Order: sequence, then C-alpha cells, then structure tokens
Amino acid sequence: MPPHRVPASIDEVAQLLASQQYIAGRHLATTLHLAMRLGRPLFLEGEAGVGKTEVAKALAAGLGRRMVRLQCYEGLDIANAVYEWNYPRQMIEIRLAEAAGQASKERLEADIFTDRFLIKRPLLQALESTDGDPPVLLIDELDRADEPFEAYLLEVLAEYQVTIPELGTIRAEQPPLVVITSNRTREIHDAVKRRCFYHWVDYPDKERELEIVRRKAPQAADTLSREVVAFIARLRGMALYKAPGVAETIDWATALAALDKTVLDPEAVHATLGVVLKYEDDIARLDAGTVAQLLGDVRGEAAGWP
Repeated sequence: MPPHRVPASIDEVAQLLASQQYIAGRHLATTLHLAMRLGRPLFLEGEAGVGKTEVAKALAAGLGRRMVRLQCYEGLDIANAVYEWNYPRQMIEIRLAEAAGQASKERLEADIFTDRFLIKRPLLQALESTDGDPPVLLIDELDRADEPFEAYLLEVLAEYQVTIPELGTIRAEQPPLVVITSNRTREIHDAVKRRCFYHWVDYPDKERELEIVRRKAPQAADTLSREVVAFIARLRGMALYKAPGVAETIDWATALAALDKTVLDPEAVHATLGVVLKYEDDIARLDAGTVAQLLGDVRGEAAGWP
C-alpha cells in the first residue's frame, strides 16, 4: 500500500474516521494506523452492535476506496467466497465446439478454463482490483463461518494470494486493506489471529457514546441524548441476555426524537423498549418499578455532564 495513500499519524487516522462520523478511541486509532502502515490485516472482536463493521465502512469512505464485503455464514465455502467456474457457459462452449468439430480435449480445456468463465467472488475481487487504490476487504463475522474456512484464509492473509488449480496462483499487486470482525460466538483459531493486528472493540464510555449519538442522531435534543446514553449504560450493567449495543443507542435516540420526545419518561421508555432490547425476557425485566428507578438515577447523572 503506497505510504502517501494512508494517514501519516494516529491523529490523522482518528480524524479520518471522525470525518465519517465514527468516533474512535485512541487504542483503536493506534492499532488501525499500524495495520495500514505495515500492511497487516486488522482483526476486530467484540459484542454485536459495538461498531466493528462500521470501522471498515468509515475507512473505505474516508480513504475514497471501494469496499468489498464477504459476509460469513455457516456453510460458507470457496465457491461463494473466492471463485467458481461458470459451468452452464462452459457446457455451451463445449457443445458449440463439438458442433464445429473442434472438440479435442486439450483445446477445450484451454478454452473453457479461462478468465471469461471465472465467476469472481469477494476474496478474488479484492485481490484482483486494478481500479486505482486497493479496496477495503471486510470479512464480516468470521465466527459464523465453519472452522475449515479459516484454514483457507491463511494463504489470503499471509501472502495476499489465492490458488486456482486450473489457472495457478493469483497474487494481489496492491494488497487490500483487510478488516476481519468477530462477535466471538466461537473462538477463532490462533493461526488466523497471528497474521493480524488485534483489537477488542468494547462499549464506549458514556462521554464518547454521547458524542456518537450527537453525530449520528443530531435531531435528538441534547437532554434526551444524555438521558438515553445514561439509561443504556445502566441497562448494560444488568444481567440481560443481550445488552444493547451502540447501534441500539443511536436507534433509540432517533426513534424518541421521531416521537417528539425531548426527555425520557416512563411511557416513552415502555413504548419503545423493542428498539433497545431484542428478547422478551429482557423486556419483561423492565417492569414499571425498575424503569422508574432507572429514570431517577439517569436524570441526576445526565444533568451533571458537561
């Protein structure tokens, strides 16, 4: 990656992300700066909804690069992640060659196993990019893929290349900027992590989350934003099945603003809990008494913020 195409300092990385409304902590900005400068993949791990995927999106937008996204899932294989041959077109080519009397085995193999019959999936698209700067390659939620797929990734992450038996090895002229995310539903093999720079993306502190809400939901009144952030922080301290992430904080502030709310009140909280909590058992825990107690704590706390 050409040095002049990446931010020259940690502060510039933070500014680049901030220009895309992503407020990064110093540790994340440092890890990201090193990953870009040294050409290493970045492995982001953390709870769902803390902003891991948004890092890749903000990078791509801030650097003016195309983003190639590989969304992982159970059963993901090479045909869906890297490449596959266009078998219907190959069969048509074989039939046409037979009809023309040009059906020798050697010639057919040379004709049908070429680039024009190759369907390029995200990993190959990212390695073969030729349109200016290399793209940002997002390998999203790797923990959802099966473990054997991780072994295939090792060649991509270590050498920025893939091997296609019929064509040989395809190596990136300009390695993409790779961002891998995991929600830690299972452990990722150490061999993958060793090839990456690692960062755990935690929930932001209240001051940083308030800044995020102000940027992402500017239509929300400032008092409402403060109370929403403080209320969410209290929820994360409870023994919930799924604590709300930053995405839910933004959604809640946006939803309450759409209801013309300027402060939190019990009716608004109960009416909109489905924006924040995604499991019935968690919603059921917030009875009237619990909500009233939380609101009392939140109002005093949020009023004292700068």
